[in-house]
Amino acid sequence: MADPAHHATGTHGAGGPHPAHGGHDARRGDHAHAGHSAHAGHGAHADRAGHAGRGPARDGSWRTAVQATLHCLTGCAIGEVLGMILGTALGLHNGATVVLSVALAFVFGYALTMRGVLRAGLPVRQAVKVALAADTVSILVMELIDNTVMVTVPGAMDAGLGNALFWAALAGSLALAFVLTVPVNRWMIARGRGHAVVHAHHGH
Repeated sequence: MADPAHHATGTHGAGGPHPAHGGHDARRGDHAHAGHSAHAGHGAHADRAGHAGRGPARDGSWRTAVQATLHCLTGCAIGEVLGMILGTALGLHNGATVVLSVALAFVFGYALTMRGVLRAGLPVRQAVKVALAADTVSILVMELIDNTVMVTVPGAMDAGLGNALFWAALAGSLALAFVLTVPVNRWMIARGRGHAVVHAHHGH
């Protein structure tokens, strides 16, 4: 018969492995605590990195908005000037000249965007879709502001290409259109629209 004292003091007794199990549990707790601390530190690092990354992202989107608006401004300026030249040469009245200028502004604005995405390897049909999605709102806003100023400034439309008033009014209208269109492009790009569609296919 086994000695009861042996069971009391042996491997399963109070002096047996129970202290060892307690030490194992303590070590396991230490490891768990250390792992938790490491994850907490990793989370804090990730949070700091994310917080630091959001600033440049906002800056980058503003830079992209400025670049996109300059891109539209180039097309608008070419279309405006060419439309005014053709309207004057053809003897069109002011309304017809404005319509022609706006149409040419869209044509050149889209063409500049298509040139870039075609170089990136897109087929023509897809390039047209990208140009329409990227530039339509931007050019529309810019042309609305630009032509409103041109029509509002007394004598600007009737001054003719050889008059400084015409060129001063045109330059001022384009500058104002640029300033007011940048926030529009910024809003669209931040939501994946406008020139964000272009950047999905190639970088500027």
